[in-house]
Amino acid sequence: MFIQTETTPNPRALKFLPGRDVSPDRTLEFRTIDEAGVSPLAESLFELENVVGVMLAADHIAVTRGPEGPDWSEMKAPILAAIMDHYVSGRPVLNAEATDSDPSGAGDDSEIVQEIKALLDSRIRPAVAQDGGDILFDAFDEATGLLTLRMRGACAGCPSSSATLKAGVEQMMRHYIPEVTRVEQTL
Repeated sequence: MFIQTETTPNPRALKFLPGRDVSPDRTLEFRTIDEAGVSPLAESLFELENVVGVMLAADHIAVTRGPEGPDWSEMKAPILAAIMDHYVSGRPVLNAEATDSDPSGAGDDSEIVQEIKALLDSRIRPAVAQDGGDILFDAFDEATGLLTLRMRGACAGCPSSSATLKAGVEQMMRHYIPEVTRVEQTL
């Protein structure tokens, strides 16, 4: 098994591409080993020193390291080994109870919110995923036009995430959905 690695704009996050499906149905982010309990893969990564975040996307795994402790030169080999061991073992990426929940959360969204989510899914999330991150809808205030989004994976805490939101996401949203007047990040 050959696993490629790619840097991300966030120096504390690295993207691992195992050449196999990781989480094709939805992107999942874990910030603690307790949250990672639903994923044997994520849990094994959290057992490694200095891992503070794991994001499982369709075809990659983004791992975030802490500000202190070993750097990528020391962490990369154990992470690659953990990923390889997981796939060789034949265990699922997610436990059965984690795959039963509905990830869409569509519900009773207004027409504007449906348009926002569609634009996020079709144009913005694929671009952000290339950098090892993800961006999710949080809320839209129709009275003020404020759209709040949540950055995950390599995008969370990335030095360029605010520029991405303002220069990229906000401009695109305002162009296609005039009801959006401003975009902010939820922490």
